[in-house]
Amino acid sequence: MTEHEPEPKRFEPKVPVQLDPPKDDPITVEELSKSDGTDPNRPTLVAIKGTVFDVSKNAAYAPGGQYHVFAGKDPSRALASSSLKPEDCRPDWYDLEEKEKTVLDEWFLFFSKRYNIVGKIQGATNA
Repeated sequence: MTEHEPEPKRFEPKVPVQLDPPKDDPITVEELSKSDGTDPNRPTLVAIKGTVFDVSKNAAYAPGGQYHVFAGKDPSRALASSSLKPEDCRPDWYDLEEKEKTVLDEWFLFFSKRYNIVGKIQGATNA
């Protein structure tokens, strides 16, 4: 792979996604926690490194879905370490190994190609 090649295609969605321009609206941790897919009047949100994605259209994040554990949280640490444990769904990731930080960056790229960015966690220290 040369330095002029585009980023890996493995992160591209199979079906092209038309995304809205990213927003940087402040979203509180409390507001995020209420957007866990259990309230039909709220979007389902997941934050990665302080950036908030709307994952409402993906049933995997709804109650009973395989990734519902991430909904309404910033599970950066869990994504970096490929964990589905609720106790790992935390925003802190600075103390992780480089390999895990790379995995987290790949997840961020994956999400950014599929889901609208609707805001940033207010006061996030893990951006």
